[in-house]
Amino acid sequence: MKISLKFKTIIAALFITLGLASCSKIDGDQTPIQISGLSLIHASPTIEKLDVYVDNTRANVEDFAFGAKIDYLNAYSGDRNLTVTKKGLTTKLTSKLLKLESGLGYSVFVVDKFETVDLLMLQDNLAKPAAGKAKIRFVNLSPDAGALNLEVVGKTPDLIDNKAFKEYSEFVAIDPAEKVSFNIKNKTSGAVETTLVDIKIEDGKIYTLYAKGLKATADATKFGAAIFTHK
Repeated sequence: MKISLKFKTIIAALFITLGLASCSKIDGDQTPIQISGLSLIHASPTIEKLDVYVDNTRANVEDFAFGAKIDYLNAYSGDRNLTVTKKGLTTKLTSKLLKLESGLGYSVFVVDKFETVDLLMLQDNLAKPAAGKAKIRFVNLSPDAGALNLEVVGKTPDLIDNKAFKEYSEFVAIDPAEKVSFNIKNKTSGAVETTLVDIKIEDGKIYTLYAKGLKATADATKFGAAIFTHK
């Protein structure tokens, strides 16, 4: 379902390529510019900083490191080429043609290990949650964690079940509360792999929670979880 979105205004440096959420005219054409929302998340477990280009324009202004997120940018709808490079270099690590529909929002995750870095684009269901509810989606972006479940601590059954690497759930309803804790559990053994503690879940908000990192490491790329609000 297409909905009206209020995407963030792009800074001047990105104006020409990514577009502006307005009804500007081009060469006298009265048709409004068609835009889509594009959010970028660095979920590749590497200490390398990256640059991300939409067509030929760099989308990140600051360092784009593991765990970083760029809130919705306004991108021209249609076919857009997204390219990832190592910071300051031009050699492509990966590149993908994205098909963006007008008025829709998308989250694009940079995923997998540095040697096999990839892009995962998810369409965001930004329809308002039901009255008195929030919405949340779970994405498994850990290359070596196996299939995972998402549990709201103190509630059964698990909120989301059996998501392998690069798999994700639909958005599901969740009760808002000042403090909600989440367990990410191994699907096979039921063991708790990591926990997010005392997360504020607000009425009417939309969230994505994702597993990230590597179980095989103990550095900054170690296994964990992150959550963000779609805004």
